Amino acid sequence: MKTNQVIPFIVEWLKTYAKNSKVNGFVIGVSGGVDSAVTSTLCAMTGLKVMCLEMPIHQSESHVSRAQEHINQLKKKFQNVQSNQINLTPVFDSFKGEIDLQQPEKSVDMALANSRARLRMTTLYYYAGLLGRLVAGTGNKVEDFGIGFYTKYGDGGVDLSPIADLLKSEVYDLGSALKIPKSILNADPSDGLFGDSRSDEEQIGASYPELEWAMKSVEDGKDINDFKGRKRVVFEIYTRFNSVNKHKMNPIPVCEIPENLKY
Repeated sequence: MKTNQVIPFIVEWLKTYAKNSKVNGFVIGVSGGVDSAVTSTLCAMTGLKVMCLEMPIHQSESHVSRAQEHINQLKKKFQNVQSNQINLTPVFDSFKGEIDLQQPEKSVDMALANSRARLRMTTLYYYAGLLGRLVAGTGNKVEDFGIGFYTKYGDGGVDLSPIADLLKSEVYDLGSALKIPKSILNADPSDGLFGDSRSDEEQIGASYPELEWAMKSVEDGKDINDFKGRKRVVFEIYTRFNSVNKHKMNPIPVCEIPENLKY
């Protein structure tokens, strides 16, 4: 990938989209991960106003410290960047106090994890509406179009996706070129939705390099019978996630009423 050409290409794309949308900048959630660090930096490079929001909910301290380190670095480098920390922990706890938690623990944990993402989405859109800006998404290609590793109407609820055509490895390439803090580049990827530091790989069962390999294999027309051992396991993980998360990646189905029933 021609990293030094991709960076200005994305920056110009962001500027053009914002201009055509008649808005004055972007709002973005910063988590302490490489995807949000790269995306927020690209947004800042447009020269348009950028609001970085940190939205902890019983967050791991390592996530909080990395997010703060990146935001502080960004604000020193770009005068168009502002930030705010909105502690959503009391909101989340209040929500938990009003709902039915008498269900299987695994199901409750996942539902609550997704609820965290949706509370953050609501907060991002509050500020976007208040400031007249667009919500910038932070999903990469593997997450958004490979395994659907995001929350529907949570971190998947955005106005535009600057890095969604980049593989995770390519996001890291941009991160290195943009001089993202080493603490972020060296950290294990994590969605931060469970209040601890569990990694994406622990949740998925495969690393991003493995998932990129599986994604390419599917694009090349391979199937599970072409592989053995670990490759077969990874291929099965990728295709399973891809299948069960189609409802996120495909357009929302619309019940189209036949003309003869309308008139």
